[in-house]
Amino acid sequence: MRIVTAAVMASTLALSTIGQAAEVVTGDNWHPTDGIAQRNGQNHMFDGIHLTEHQRQQMRDLMQQARHDQPPVNVSEMEAMHRLITAENFDETAVRNQAEKMAQEQIMRQVEMAKVRNQMYYLLTPEQQAVLKQKHQQRMDQLREVAQMQQGSPMTFFSSSSTQRSQ
Repeated sequence: MRIVTAAVMASTLALSTIGQAAEVVTGDNWHPTDGIAQRNGQNHMFDGIHLTEHQRQQMRDLMQQARHDQPPVNVSEMEAMHRLITAENFDETAVRNQAEKMAQEQIMRQVEMAKVRNQMYYLLTPEQQAVLKQKHQQRMDQLREVAQMQQGSPMTFFSSSSTQRSQ
């Protein structure tokens, strides 16, 4: 079951990567040109960082090169997964194999995007890097809060809510 979940996630991430590759550096922020990328957690990496025109141009150049170098999303793999999902008889082994294949392709795309983001990070001044680190820490703190809320059982939430109301 984990592999099937991974396959679904890989498909979603593959679509997100299309959006990431289409990102354009404009103004002081990265603004994705595709709505899918807006749901991805890394699409606003440079929010709040005031970039010089030279930095923006260097980042545009890096993104253009990344778009050129990155292989296109393999639509046939997604179609193959869809056929497996909608097949009359579910073949777990075939789905698992397809999911693993798609996950490996997604890993390659993520590594390439991470490489580009690393290059972009080192175009920043130390002050800009410090701001970026601070904003990253804030996002991680928010995610930890959400994760803690998700880990709490609904019964615990309702029990503590009713206890607080009765006091």
